[in-house]
Amino acid sequence: MSRRTEQVAEAIKHETSLIIQRELKDPRLGFVTITRAEVSPDLRHSKVFFSVLGTEEEKKASLEVLKRASRFLRHELSRHLSLRYVPELHFEFDIAIEHGEKIQRLLHQLEEEAKLNPPQITESRTASRDDEAEAEKVEQEE
Repeated sequence: MSRRTEQVAEAIKHETSLIIQRELKDPRLGFVTITRAEVSPDLRHSKVFFSVLGTEEEKKASLEVLKRASRFLRHELSRHLSLRYVPELHFEFDIAIEHGEKIQRLLHQLEEEAKLNPPQITESRTASRDDEAEAEKVEQEE
């Protein structure tokens, strides 16, 4: 991405977030967080990624609200940003956050399992450690 598209994407992310918080009053809209925005090289289209806390139904309802409000949001962006052409907004779920939460849950689950079932030291592991310690003593004596 060029510097200009990165700047436009960051401005769209910031302003869209503010407009959603302050001016969208649809009760179907859940707790939406704009996570990032990507802008096409010609600055005509922008993918706006968001996350929603809630159930799958609430996520779908929030997506529908955002899609229906995209023209309003684009109009408001034109008032807040100094752009010759405000990109068309396309909203998408940001699965990166959900993926991160899933990994976090799996790591926590592994940690809990390790507490309940600590690894057992076998004789072969103990014997190899004794052999290593004995080898170190021999090396030190020489």
